[in-house]
Amino acid sequence: MLPKRLAWGTRKTSLGWIGVLAGPEGVARVVLPHRSERSVKAELCQSDGSEAVEDAKAVSRLLNQLADSIEGKSVDFSSWKLDWSRATPFQRRVWNATRRIPRGQTRSYWWVAVRAGSPRAARAVGQAMGANPIPLVVPCHRVLRTGGGIGGFGGGLELKRELLKVEGCEIATA
Repeated sequence: MLPKRLAWGTRKTSLGWIGVLAGPEGVARVVLPHRSERSVKAELCQSDGSEAVEDAKAVSRLLNQLADSIEGKSVDFSSWKLDWSRATPFQRRVWNATRRIPRGQTRSYWWVAVRAGSPRAARAVGQAMGANPIPLVVPCHRVLRTGGGIGGFGGGLELKRELLKVEGCEIATA
């Protein structure tokens, strides 16, 4: 059950501190691992968090599932209600297509573009990935360049490689 007002919380994982911001409309923000809890809090508060209260208990189930995913456990995020109220229609299509990439598998930006109904928009898919406010739940780390190149990632390429590794994906290191 989601909190009745915007609430956020943080949790430590083996890869660092993570955070989540959620409210009645759904999960609005996931912050990927940072070295310090302070930097996670700052990121949460600058993205609608000014209207939210720190309430780790209210978002503990969400934090625990995110942490389990980071630790390599299979987590089904399909039932999560997501707040995409600030997303464009194209971003929503891209993020919905990305959510269909199974754990342990990767797809290309082109594959996502086709499923989002815009087969010539692979670059725009990359921009939508960069704007994804709910990484892991919308598994943008599973999207690679055509040919298997790692591509980009808001959390950094090292974290992208680590997330893919814990999911059992093999990727080229070059």
